[in-house]
Amino acid sequence: MADILRTHDRDIREPLFDFLEETYGKNRILEEKTMGSARADIVMVTPTLLYGIEIKSDADTYERLEKQVKYYNWYYDRNIIVVGSTHARRVAEHVPEWWGIISVEITGKEADFLVLRQEKENPRVKDHRKITMLWRPELNHLLELNKLPKYRDRSKEFVRKTILERVPPETLWPQVYEELFERDYTTIGERIEEYRKKH
Repeated sequence: MADILRTHDRDIREPLFDFLEETYGKNRILEEKTMGSARADIVMVTPTLLYGIEIKSDADTYERLEKQVKYYNWYYDRNIIVVGSTHARRVAEHVPEWWGIISVEITGKEADFLVLRQEKENPRVKDHRKITMLWRPELNHLLELNKLPKYRDRSKEFVRKTILERVPPETLWPQVYEELFERDYTTIGERIEEYRKKH
């Protein structure tokens, strides 16, 4: 039997992505996303929900977790913490009861994931925070989809607020998740620059 290895963040990510695809189906992974003054290790976009995923390997501590939890709760529909096996017993003490908990053990070249607690609906998510994940060209596309004025001379904050006020949630959030699914990092810089030149 292979020895269980002490996990590090870099060892967890790639096999975790495979596990998430097998478990949740169609998704898109966005790594290292800023959320307020903290950063999410992984954002997983699905057609119906936005997941925040924090990784705490065996080499990590809980030192920054309290602050991180606050921001995850503001931005994502569901939250999950993925921990090395040394954290598995105590991690529930450090995250809210609605957070999912996944434990990972690495033996040889294999990573084994075990769902210790299924994630639930996050009661603290804030729509005005969640929509800040979209860039200006993506917000513009939402205005177009929902037949709203273009608001070329108004701020992103104004546009976000208007969209939240004018578009029903059951229409808006699937559109937001689709924008994130379709985000093209190779062209977004050009689209933003083009927008700035016009305004």
